[in-house]
Amino acid sequence: MTTQDSRRTRASGRPTLEQVAIEANVSRGTASRVVNGSLEVSPWALKAVQDAIRKLGYVPNHAARSLVTQRSDTVLLVVSESEDRVFGEPFFASIVRGLSHELSNTPLQLNLMMANTPRQHGRVEQQVRNGHVDGVLLISLHGDDPLPRNLMAAGTPVALIGRPMSDIGATPYVDADNESGARIATDYLYRQGRRRIATITGPQDMAAGIDRLAGFRSALRGKRGVTRLVAQGDFGQASGEAATRELLAKDPTLDAIFAASDLMAAGALRTLRAAGRRVPDDVAVIGFDDSEVARHTDPTLTSVRQPIQEMGHELAKLLITQLRDRDTTLSPVILPTELICRESA
Repeated sequence: MTTQDSRRTRASGRPTLEQVAIEANVSRGTASRVVNGSLEVSPWALKAVQDAIRKLGYVPNHAARSLVTQRSDTVLLVVSESEDRVFGEPFFASIVRGLSHELSNTPLQLNLMMANTPRQHGRVEQQVRNGHVDGVLLISLHGDDPLPRNLMAAGTPVALIGRPMSDIGATPYVDADNESGARIATDYLYRQGRRRIATITGPQDMAAGIDRLAGFRSALRGKRGVTRLVAQGDFGQASGEAATRELLAKDPTLDAIFAASDLMAAGALRTLRAAGRRVPDDVAVIGFDDSEVARHTDPTLTSVRQPIQEMGHELAKLLITQLRDRDTTLSPVILPTELICRESA
């Protein structure tokens, strides 16, 4: 900046980067690194500069900064579901909370896009090609979705929630230990003396749905005198209601249901009540997620807790690490699950 430009800026009352550095008691270079989104800044310096920016009301010139850094400071969160599901199911809100909290200590901004049609996939890829985003976070992929491979081929850092269904190379992902959680829940039902045990699965084109069904089957493998029933759902409440009607038609005497999501378990409770079956006296019910839904059903829902908000934290960390070092190799992050006992089982 020239002396004349400096005088003009001061005359206009707009704070300068030099003033931010002085206020934060750091060098101009350190202040610049914070403003430009460098992750190679100590936590103390990061906080000092951020506090100075807020105090002085400093507004960086983002257009000029983008030309210098070749970064947009934008992260795209892509969810392969409908708007109704994204805004209606608590899982997605918890993920976003975790992401937002982790990204709040960086210059990165989070944008949301739905991508469950080829046209929407194309819009995501166009955003990347045009340089409008620095990295992409993918949630709720189904089957052999080509989107991760296409984004990686474009050289974009990518991280996933959920184990991918196909081999897409070294793309890092975060997941809960779905199989273990389902096994623990089903074993609990068996140890409670339940012998006509059903499960309502999640979608079988998603790793979470497959792994939770595998956990159910693993828990009952080799157990004699047990009737095993399976009905398919899609993680939504309506599918839980329909699946429970199907299960009752197959076996009116079933005495336990493990549903692969809390929403499906809530649907099961509704259908059981309509059928005159008491929970847990006649039928024990366990869900998966330990979401807010579990605390507000009647009876309250025993559920497998997966740390959803923490999954959002870890997902953001995976992407930030890649932005810092494109050549880094990251391992999957698998978070533990646990059974939270309430009134339904």
